[in-house]
Amino acid sequence: MSRATQTALVRDDRTTYEAAAGAAVGLSGVAFVVGLAALVGAVEIGDPVAGVELSVALGAVLLALGLAVVGFGVASRLGFVDAAPQPSAGVVAAVAFTGIWLAAGVTAAGAAGIGTVGRLGVGTVLGGVAFAATALPREDVGSTVPAGAVAVLCGLALLTGVVGPGWERALAGYNATLFGDTVVPAVVLFASLATGWSAAKAYGGFGARGRNVGAYVLIYLVVGSILAVLVGLVAFVTAKGLPGLLNGVGVGGETLVRWPFLTNGAGLLADVAGVFPALVGTVWLVIGAVLFAVPTGVGAAVFLSEYAEQGRFTGAVEVATNGLWSTPSIVFGLFGAAFLIPRFGNQKSLIAGMLTLGFMLLPLVLITSREAILAVPDEYRDASAALGVSKWQTIRSVVLPAAIPGVTTGVILGVGRIAGETAPILLTMGGGVLPAKSAAPNVLSGFRLSASPPFVSNPALLEATSALPYQLYALITAGLSGNIRNPQEYAWGLALTLLLVVLAFYAVGIATRYYFRRKLHQ
Repeated sequence: MSRATQTALVRDDRTTYEAAAGAAVGLSGVAFVVGLAALVGAVEIGDPVAGVELSVALGAVLLALGLAVVGFGVASRLGFVDAAPQPSAGVVAAVAFTGIWLAAGVTAAGAAGIGTVGRLGVGTVLGGVAFAATALPREDVGSTVPAGAVAVLCGLALLTGVVGPGWERALAGYNATLFGDTVVPAVVLFASLATGWSAAKAYGGFGARGRNVGAYVLIYLVVGSILAVLVGLVAFVTAKGLPGLLNGVGVGGETLVRWPFLTNGAGLLADVAGVFPALVGTVWLVIGAVLFAVPTGVGAAVFLSEYAEQGRFTGAVEVATNGLWSTPSIVFGLFGAAFLIPRFGNQKSLIAGMLTLGFMLLPLVLITSREAILAVPDEYRDASAALGVSKWQTIRSVVLPAAIPGVTTGVILGVGRIAGETAPILLTMGGGVLPAKSAAPNVLSGFRLSASPPFVSNPALLEATSALPYQLYALITAGLSGNIRNPQEYAWGLALTLLLVVLAFYAVGIATRYYFRRKLHQ
């Protein structure tokens, strides 16, 4: 349709259409945020909003979004706006909507009391219709009608109270029950994602630009929700743990700052139960694991990437390291208990815990170090060889300094995992649950020289000690509180301390990475 024959509803530009589509995208984002807040318990679906329950208000929003999205597609299909849709919405969108409508059909049929075969039949029919409605029509219709229909269906279910506060349904054969407090937010999340993606495509005029805009909206919503959950988790632990962490903090007196929670033990004589032995044990665990895994992993990476021939051997090593990194921590704990403990006095010890966590860290260090070394441009090696420098000197002076930022990244990721592991510590190192301050391992001053092998000994490394994850496990899971006056406050303070220790190791690793990266680019 030419611009000369357009009706009064159509303007020479797409400002009104884009404004409506942009508003729909924004409203979908708001619905997504509210649904996420309801899912994590920040708000209740039964809370009043403008005189109605939140679930009913969300149903009205989803209904309006669904109708608006369908309207965008129809307006484009009838030529009321200038757009550049593709002949089809694509197989990916068709498969996605097939899965959504298949699940919706099975759920609705189950709610109606239909048997298993009937549920699958209804879901299959609706999934097939959704696939045809997405893949066969032009993109503007295929991208909007199935998404709008999902939002309309979800909105009507919430508006009519089919699903809402107090709703629950037992799942026969699964020993589980669905509750409205969980189902309503999940419905809002899925429907708002569908309408947000569809409205974003309409805002971009469909075609390549519309697909890019729709993809960006999906990515922003999903990534934003992940970051919100992470920030909320940290904020929750901080709020719950601050009273315990700051218990007894004072300034002045014999010491400049008095912080008994960090400087005391949890023994019977402590006026304020603290975490000092567990804190020191955790720090030494991470330091020992890093000292074992980093030189070993980097050395193995240098050999595999610079000296070994690329073939079956290197391929087998790569498969093995990937498999070891994905191995559950309890397996490493069993390895430490069966292999390391008998070789260190046949009892739990700090060094057994260090080596067990070191073996856990080793695969990631090897993988990331190898990738970082392979990422160093060959021009660096060629330039060094042209100057007559030997291969080992080139690796030591050129390749490794260029690969250090990547190696540091792997160490940071690995430390974040091993610092919070409980199973390996429980099986190889766990000492007293509520140790006194004197039980903290004194590693630095424990080294002794002798004239006979092994020439250096350290009794502190051969003693069992506590760690923050193990002590937290004992307090919460096993319910051991000893003489602690407020076990819950102490446990949350312990959890916050563990979180801060992990973040501190992250900060050290990130600072090291940026330092070497800056030196590399000087």
